[in-house]
Amino acid sequence: MTNPLLTQARAWAAEDPDPETRAELTTLITTADTEELASRFSGPLQFGTAGLRARLGAGPARMNRSVVIRAASGLATYLRQDPATRDGLVVIGYDARHKSDVFATDTAAVMTGAGLRAAVLPGPLPTPVLAFAIRSLGAVAGVMVTASHNPPQDNGYKVYLGDGAQIVSPVDQDIAALIAAVGPLADVPRPDGGWQTLDGSIVEAYLERTDAALPSGSGGPRTARTVYTAMHGVGTSTLLAAFARAGFPTPALVAEQAAPDPDFPTVAFPNPEEPGAMDLAFAAAREHSPDLVIANDPDADRLAVGVPDAAADGGWRMLRGDEVGALLAAHLVRGGVRAGADGGADAVFATSIVSSSLLARIAAAAGVGHEETLTGFKWLARVKGLRYGYEEALGYCVDPEGVRDKDGITAALLMAELASALKAQGRGAADLLDDLAMEHGLHATDQLSVRVEDLAVIAHAMRRLREAPPEALGGLRVTGTEDLADGAGGLPPTEGLRYALEGEAARGRVVVRPSGTEPKLKCYLEVVTEVPSRDRLDGARARAADLLGALKRDLARSAGL
Repeated sequence: MTNPLLTQARAWAAEDPDPETRAELTTLITTADTEELASRFSGPLQFGTAGLRARLGAGPARMNRSVVIRAASGLATYLRQDPATRDGLVVIGYDARHKSDVFATDTAAVMTGAGLRAAVLPGPLPTPVLAFAIRSLGAVAGVMVTASHNPPQDNGYKVYLGDGAQIVSPVDQDIAALIAAVGPLADVPRPDGGWQTLDGSIVEAYLERTDAALPSGSGGPRTARTVYTAMHGVGTSTLLAAFARAGFPTPALVAEQAAPDPDFPTVAFPNPEEPGAMDLAFAAAREHSPDLVIANDPDADRLAVGVPDAAADGGWRMLRGDEVGALLAAHLVRGGVRAGADGGADAVFATSIVSSSLLARIAAAAGVGHEETLTGFKWLARVKGLRYGYEEALGYCVDPEGVRDKDGITAALLMAELASALKAQGRGAADLLDDLAMEHGLHATDQLSVRVEDLAVIAHAMRRLREAPPEALGGLRVTGTEDLADGAGGLPPTEGLRYALEGEAARGRVVVRPSGTEPKLKCYLEVVTEVPSRDRLDGARARAADLLGALKRDLARSAGL
């Protein structure tokens, strides 16, 4: 081990305020674990538009109190530079992960020491409650301590500004520069008190706002029966309270996953999209025979939905995020969101470039505006006139005036209302999806997602696709290639590629991009075909599934995966 690394590690340990990580680092120094020390001191965590997210542990390349204090100090300096925010309120929320409460307290102390006002939510609560509190309380910024659906050994740090939306460039770069300029931790004022701990009234205010999310107000049916899992996260109490206020039947809980548990003992990854994550929920559905299965991720900003399906293994299947996105859009349109109503022509539906193009067709038919943005609600939330936004990764914003971010609680309410309305007609979600396919064309989507240990694998795949772009994928001609790094379509530059595809009977598109929060390469696939009659829907879906499979195989081959 080189002396500079030893010196750096000892200096970090000397000022680490957490006895646990200080002891952890001291052990690594004493045992001369050069490989692990080199990993932890490979460089500071990069603060970006996703804030911070990494494995817990000692050192600048991990999530720990030292890193959080520096991040909070950089944010405080950024806010203090502007007379409009220098004395403002910063609201801080946290989930139930390891160290989340400690990181929240450290952030409150730093904000107070810097001369800002700080208020901490009254306990581990969903991210949407924090996003709501920022706007409701007139805060100049907000911080949510969460790693969302990452593995249990991770934690993270999301930053919002006073509009209630997460930061975007160049704000992230400005804050990152100020974080890098923070000196010794001893020079960062951290009083033992002086901030406010909010009471339950902020949660009650959020719950009152959820009433506004339902397009039928108090007049729609409230009969849908549900099974619910919080995936060991913080959603249970808030969702149950929201359902009770709206008059829905109390959801049957997946007991093993109902209480917060930072170790997430029943799932490999606490993400409803991951294989096996919904197994317990579907087992509960077979016991209770509900109309819907609903699931939140651990910080309850995402929503997964399962529906009965006799053809599926076990009798239930999980809807794709694009399917839920289309269902909620159709429900809002039928509830009055259209040209000349509920905001009129100024109302806009928005989705990200990796989500289905079906939303554009639904919006056009209703006379509602439509926009595409880069991936992430930090972009969707900034769409002017936004009435509804979603992205395929199970994120839905159904009440942007209340929560300018994805919200798995209000989206669950809307889905339950839709299921109730369909139930009253003797129909289900699958029937409405058939209606949308007949009206707007069958839009079938899928994803090729590759988790890697070495990020060089992703860089190699992107380089290979740029140097030898495919001429056809899945039998469909590539009719257009856009490098998103060039700011394609007037969007801000981002790493990724987009292909337009066309054949004799179908058209499609493919987007390839590295994940912004996980070591994954994600490829988003869509095939669109018109269906002449309802009796041909099953055949069209089967052909689309085959075509999507062919797209996956060809794309993996082209990318060298």
